Amino acid sequence: QVTLVESGGGLVQAGDSLSLSCAASGRALNRSGLAWFRQAPGKEREFVAGIRWRTGRISDYDTSRFALSRDTAKGAFDLRIRILKPEDTGVYYCAADTSSAFGPPEVAAGNYEYWGQGTQVTVSS
Repeated sequence: QVTLVESGGGLVQAGDSLSLSCAASGRALNRSGLAWFRQAPGKEREFVAGIRWRTGRISDYDTSRFALSRDTAKGAFDLRIRILKPEDTGVYYCAADTSSAFGPPEVAAGNYEYWGQGTQVTVSS
């Protein structure tokens, strides 16, 4: 089992930066892949970036505005977003896939069994 708690969302202006944090814990964490997803109003949940907790293997993702990091000692999994745009508005979720400690992180939301409650990010223009 994995428990995930997100924090760091809020109302920001276009062009700002924002850091989201996910506090991750649980016995299955070391054999999990963790990922950030987001869901805009009226749209499907979208993969942003992911990482294998044990190996640190990172998925392909847009590094021009997003930066992923993890601290295994603290159980911290963070996403930093630069140059925020109104289209970044949505609920951001941290998720865990406990199927394997290795390999590239999964990108499909259906492969993730555990989800945090989400944190709202609203970007005003």
